[in-house]
Amino acid sequence: MKHIFKLEGTWNGGRNSEGTIEAGNLKTRISIPEGMGGPGVGTNPDEMLLGAAATCYLITLAAVLERSGIETVSLTQASEAVVDVTNNIFTYEKIIHRPQIVLKAGSGEEELRKARLLAEKAEGSCMISRAVAGNVELQTEPVILVAE
Repeated sequence: MKHIFKLEGTWNGGRNSEGTIEAGNLKTRISIPEGMGGPGVGTNPDEMLLGAAATCYLITLAAVLERSGIETVSLTQASEAVVDVTNNIFTYEKIIHRPQIVLKAGSGEEELRKARLLAEKAEGSCMISRAVAGNVELQTEPVILVAE
C-alpha cells in the first residue's frame, strides 16, 4: 500500500519574499529566516525538517513504548537542529531529540532500562529519520523518570 502526500505552494517574488504552502492540515506562510538574511515572516525548510523529524520520532516513540507495555504518565520532547553556514553553503548537520519519559509510579529498574533502550531504538523506526540518515547526524538524549 502506498500513501501519497501532496503539497501546493505559492511564492511571491524573489529570494527575500514570502509564500504559502498547503498540505492536508498544514497551511502556513513560508520565508527565509531572518537569521539567514530573509524576512522571517513564516516558517522555513529548516524548521519544517526539524518539525517532521521531531513529530515522527515522538509518535514512533509513543507507539513502541505502548507496544512494549511500558506505561507512561507523560511523554514530552525538546528537539533542536544544527545548520552550518560555511562559505555561503548551508548544511543541515544534526538533529538532537531530548525526550522526557515519565513512567508510572512503582516502575522498576527493568522498565527504566527498557524505556531507555526503546527511546534510543525509536529513531531507527521513524520514517523521517530513515529518510535523512546518512546525510544528517541523528542523536537521542532521553531522560527517563518515575512518577512519585
